[in-house]
Amino acid sequence: MTLPQLVRYLHLPETQIKKLVSRGDIPSRRIDGELVFSRNDVNRWLEQKIGVSDNSELKEVEKALDKSSPDGSTDEDITIAGLIPEGAVAIPLQARTRDSAIREMIKLASSTGLLWDAEIMFEAVRAREELHSTALDNGIALLHSRQPLPNILGDTFISLGILPSGIAFGGNFGGITDILFLICSIDDRIHLRILTRLSRLLKLDGFIEGLREQETEKGIRKWIQQNEQRLAGGS
Repeated sequence: MTLPQLVRYLHLPETQIKKLVSRGDIPSRRIDGELVFSRNDVNRWLEQKIGVSDNSELKEVEKALDKSSPDGSTDEDITIAGLIPEGAVAIPLQARTRDSAIREMIKLASSTGLLWDAEIMFEAVRAREELHSTALDNGIALLHSRQPLPNILGDTFISLGILPSGIAFGGNFGGITDILFLICSIDDRIHLRILTRLSRLLKLDGFIEGLREQETEKGIRKWIQQNEQRLAGGS
């Protein structure tokens, strides 16, 4: 992307983007003296920003992503509950290692009929974990591939698994993980919108604790819906 394209993509002033570039926050290079940006690098930077932002900052990121449709149209609001198909929740998810948990999550996703090649997805998700773990210090892992995989997905969706006991999943904090989200997306922008919405949910007081208390898929969906309503209400 050129600088003007990045301004439109991020909905940030050019001066602010140049400041981020000068600090080395957004990777860039020059071609014939002009700043250019890799969309993949920009999206990885956004992923990192989403991970460390507070709720007010995440709201601003979400607004910017909602406005960044390539054709200038306004997207419908996404909801996490609405992106979890019937049958895409496992309580409990039986796994004892990181790789077995990833495989079980992908098996769960395949059961929806929306994931057509489980092995490609497994290798893509495992490669992402090897690059940098998606495990967070709150016991959650947000599994996803480095890039969208539209060729093996019928649509964008999320699956969710809750382990009966935590496992060592990686990450710098050295903790354990017991709740796994698998994000299967067909384009970068919706993937980032999902990450932003999930991050906002995870920061709500009591959300994670309440998630652990659910015993059924119906309960999970209702709990997520209630908390997304809290977000909509300005919590």
